Amino acid sequence: MYPPAVPHTVVDHEQHAHRRRDPHHPLPHSTPLHPSPLHPTNAPITNSTTDLYRDITDLAHDAPHWLRSLADIGTEGGLLLLMALAVAAWWRARRGSAHRVALALLAPIATAAAYLLSEIIKSAVHEERPCRAVAGAAASLIPCPPHGDWSFPSNHSTIAAALAVGIAATWRTALWLALPIALLTGFSRIFVGVHYPHDVAAGLILGATAAALCTALLSRPTTRLVHHLRASNRKWQSLVQP
Repeated sequence: MYPPAVPHTVVDHEQHAHRRRDPHHPLPHSTPLHPSPLHPTNAPITNSTTDLYRDITDLAHDAPHWLRSLADIGTEGGLLLLMALAVAAWWRARRGSAHRVALALLAPIATAAAYLLSEIIKSAVHEERPCRAVAGAAASLIPCPPHGDWSFPSNHSTIAAALAVGIAATWRTALWLALPIALLTGFSRIFVGVHYPHDVAAGLILGATAAALCTALLSRPTTRLVHHLRASNRKWQSLVQP
């Protein structure tokens, strides 16, 4: 007498569960490998950017202690350096044309607009931080941000790129200093383990694009405002000329 046949669907479910438990067994083609970026998701990302994240964080743990400390400081220090450059660019622009002063004044406004846009995207995407979501990755060099402080895009990268664009628009030669600082600031967020590479890339693109658009749209009215302030005797005059 033959044993009762096991329903085909039960076998399929058991095999599928076994495949989920075994990371070396390939997933069936019907299983989505990439969560849609258009919908909020807390699921871990399983694609090439995760492998790159693991490689960079492994490199970070093998790096000398002084380099790890420098990366930790650099995640915030890079933004402070860019802010200092933006202030220097404004101070220098006060001796130039009204248009140049307008560009300098728009740098913090454009940066704030880019940051606000990145926060809106974060609240829509809900991507979990890699230091919490990526299995088998090295521990982050700094504390992992709490759940709800989403990963995509990187705010630090967004702010860094927006500031770099504002600085370059006002003081062209400073781009050779601002651009490396912005890129290193973004990379440091991967290096310390709190962002995926695509978070940083998206933040850099978003910050640069938003700042460029904001500057292009507001440069004319801001230039007229600078002309008005220079012609007045108000206390705000010091903002637009020495």
